[in-house]
Amino acid sequence: MEKLLEIVGLKTHFFLDNGVVPAIDGLDFWIGRGETVGVVGESGSGKSVTALSIMGVVPNPPGKTVEGEILFEGSDLLAYDAEQMRRIRGKEIAMILQDPMTSLNPVFTIGNQIAEVFMLHGGKSHPEAIEGAIEMLQVVGIPNPEKRVHEYPHQLSGGMRQRVMIAMALSCTPKLLIADEPTTALDVTIQAQTLALMASLKDRYKMAIMLITHNLGIVAEMCQRVVVMYAGKMMEEAEVESLFANPMHPYTRGLLRSLPGVDRKERRHQRLVAIPGIVPNLLNLPKGCRFSTRCEEHIGICKEEEPPLFARDRHRVRCWLMKD
Repeated sequence: MEKLLEIVGLKTHFFLDNGVVPAIDGLDFWIGRGETVGVVGESGSGKSVTALSIMGVVPNPPGKTVEGEILFEGSDLLAYDAEQMRRIRGKEIAMILQDPMTSLNPVFTIGNQIAEVFMLHGGKSHPEAIEGAIEMLQVVGIPNPEKRVHEYPHQLSGGMRQRVMIAMALSCTPKLLIADEPTTALDVTIQAQTLALMASLKDRYKMAIMLITHNLGIVAEMCQRVVVMYAGKMMEEAEVESLFANPMHPYTRGLLRSLPGVDRKERRHQRLVAIPGIVPNLLNLPKGCRFSTRCEEHIGICKEEEPPLFARDRHRVRCWLMKD
């Protein structure tokens, strides 16, 4: 598969008064054209900072990408100046944020906010852009779009606001869509509708999706490959079917054990097994493997040396148990 986006040795740090936080610390993965890749992990694992790094909107200060490459169609986005990134952002790479209520501007109508994308990247006049906004609202399934373009965000439900965010992101038919927890603020029924909409629009526009989530059920439904992150590092990467059938990293196995399930023979819910402990403070990381303080399978070297990525059965796994 042809690589659309490739991240190589990415390091994004936050420089605080009490130390340096390595939010992303040597990240390597890629996304192919037309592929959906899930990025999963607990809060604080670096998922959203990865997205902000790709978009070039890490708040500086205190954040800064200090090392690595973000190759989009072969060109390093980190070498682009602000004007070059503005031309890419929204047109070639678009992003859906997890909370549409705070992402949409409350003092502008829905139509004007979508129209701005058409005027900025498409060079359209305001009347033409409003027509484009109406068309995009229709594409994402919002009823009576001619009326909705004149409404404000507070007049729409949470599901409708999320559809507006999707309409804005797809206005210029981007090659890559980054969806950061796109269903977090929605109820279960609206979540399913939103995911179905994203899947259909992905096929319609032939775009790739980087889906950031903590919900492995969504990953199983939507993605072809999955990247498991922990404390700024990639712990495991594999095709979705392979990862669910044979998770190799203890952290991945812990995430899967924490999913609710049903014993089909006895028709009763299985007990959830939580991963002990919490994600380590990035200002004071443990020596060796970052997961070693919570890992029930650790061996001596785990607390002494940080493991590299090992290739095993089409997986890439950062674990000393994979060495032999």
